[in-house]
Amino acid sequence: MMIRNLTAALLLTLASAERFNEIKILEGHTVKENVKSPLPHTYLTEVGVDLPDSFSWADVDGKSYLTHSLNQHLPQYCGSCWAHGAMSALADRIKIARGGLGDDINLSIQYILNCGGDIAGSCHGGYHTGVYQLIQESGYAPYDTCQPYIACSEESEDGFCPFVDTTCKKANICRTCDTFGGMGGKCTEIDYFPNATVAEYGMVDQDVEQIMSEIYARGPVAATINAEPIVEYAGGVFSETGHSQSTNHIVSIVGWGMDEATGIKHWIVRNSWGVYWGEMGFIRVEMGSNLLGLEGEIAWATPGSWTEINYPCSEDGKNCREGSSNGNGNGGKTYDAVFYMDPSGDVEAVQRRLKMDKKKLNNLRG
Repeated sequence: MMIRNLTAALLLTLASAERFNEIKILEGHTVKENVKSPLPHTYLTEVGVDLPDSFSWADVDGKSYLTHSLNQHLPQYCGSCWAHGAMSALADRIKIARGGLGDDINLSIQYILNCGGDIAGSCHGGYHTGVYQLIQESGYAPYDTCQPYIACSEESEDGFCPFVDTTCKKANICRTCDTFGGMGGKCTEIDYFPNATVAEYGMVDQDVEQIMSEIYARGPVAATINAEPIVEYAGGVFSETGHSQSTNHIVSIVGWGMDEATGIKHWIVRNSWGVYWGEMGFIRVEMGSNLLGLEGEIAWATPGSWTEINYPCSEDGKNCREGSSNGNGNGGKTYDAVFYMDPSGDVEAVQRRLKMDKKKLNNLRG
């Protein structure tokens, strides 16, 4: 009896220690890719110049082209890494396309949780390309001031989640609240709001050069990873072998680097566990042997368009609801949107940038 109890206790301990798998492909995720433009590796290889040994969108000539770091675990635990990795990479690509100018455009992850339960995922798991399918099919991803992250989805019972409405309805896509309820205020939907779209998305083969080319030409990518061995990561290049390549978590890869002494390259990976984790929210993982399954399921998306000048809504939002007048009596709403130009439309410019980066790196080395 004692042995049986000890065995049961051990199994319970192991089960409780096992990390929840946040990767889940839903039945509604039926369109795994929508690719029209040439992929970067097809035209970067033509220039006859290898990619730089080190490159990161966090530091391009001293300037960062990354949007803000994220924390999926607050205000309560939510297994939404898949949404954070996918949306972070997409927002970064918008910032890159804007030349790093203007206020960052941060996209609403809570919108994905509210409306992506059938395609993208929930607090109990999802998939990066499911996020891109959802945005493409719905036609937008609101900016995060429409719907800030609260770490809840409809089925979640953690923290205050049972007491909030996260169903997919207009007020849970974009809304405003005009004053305190005791003063007669109320929260109402906004139907005309700044947003971004997805033009194309897909996966990169498990090939280091193809992954590097995609990041270099178009920006960060979303990637799956086995998170079990990195929970207590405290810095440095992770190079431990022998861990499973089966994955349970999604992150984004923003670049790569190389140890000058050993010549060993590593990926620069951004996590969504807050900047108090790892190296200010980042981890470096040795490149080339699919450690932790990091190179196995790489997803990318290109922006379609994004709002630069909004239609101005009043504080209570009454002029930004369907059927309302825009002040001109015709009910029309106008935005100024900027449309993304894929680098394949100007291959020579990307190839020139590659040559210049290689030259600068060589000059630094003397």
